[in-house]
Amino acid sequence: MILAIDIGNSNIVLGGITDGRIDFIARTSTDRIKTADQYGIQIKNILELYNVDIHKIDGSIIASVVPPVLNAMKGAVELVTGSTPLIVGPGVKTGLNIVMDNPGSVGADRIVCAIAGLSMHKPPLVMIDMGTATTIDVVDGKKNYIGGCIMPGLRSSLDSLSEKTAQLPEISLELPKNIIGKNTVDCMRSGFLYGFASMLDGCVEKVEEQLGQKATVIITGGLSKFVKPLCRREMVYADDLLLTGLYIIYKKNT
Repeated sequence: MILAIDIGNSNIVLGGITDGRIDFIARTSTDRIKTADQYGIQIKNILELYNVDIHKIDGSIIASVVPPVLNAMKGAVELVTGSTPLIVGPGVKTGLNIVMDNPGSVGADRIVCAIAGLSMHKPPLVMIDMGTATTIDVVDGKKNYIGGCIMPGLRSSLDSLSEKTAQLPEISLELPKNIIGKNTVDCMRSGFLYGFASMLDGCVEKVEEQLGQKATVIITGGLSKFVKPLCRREMVYADDLLLTGLYIIYKKNT
């Protein structure tokens, strides 16, 4: 089994993968002040929860967009498994041609998503990841990663609005019954969810105009399940996109 870990700004996703099959997926909050020991305890507890024998873990891989957490997580994995994890970054073979002004500045999570997308569908591809930020990544018909878009995340935007307005409450995310809300909470839900759905539809349309052809659209991320049903554009939901990409990169480098 390979232990794959994706460190995001809000959540850390851990998965166990055996011969390309994902055995389990677990999530925990990202905490910038936790030590390697504390993360190690969390990893050990998660493995015990899913009845995973630590001795059957053959290797591990980490992708991170939170530098302060990366070293702590690397140390935690070493404590638990007794081996050093592969870190997605410069020098790691991905097989992806990155056509950007500064290829080294592209977030590890965006590269991992592109690699996973290419393993599942023919290009061109548009991959949407809805996390703390909402990112759109584009792979052209020649399998080149050519860039994308970065927008505010759904939850972070909602939290910001509630914090900075006196009369707008914090709300839970649920699919609105109608676009026209009849109370403040329903108005906020419809505004955010239909608004983000329309934003994604519009961005995909503009991307395809620039590509000059239709693309397969893949959507992932914890908040995508709320928005995808409201999008007009057909999208493939892939909850395990990042873990799949991490496994592919691990196999390329070992």
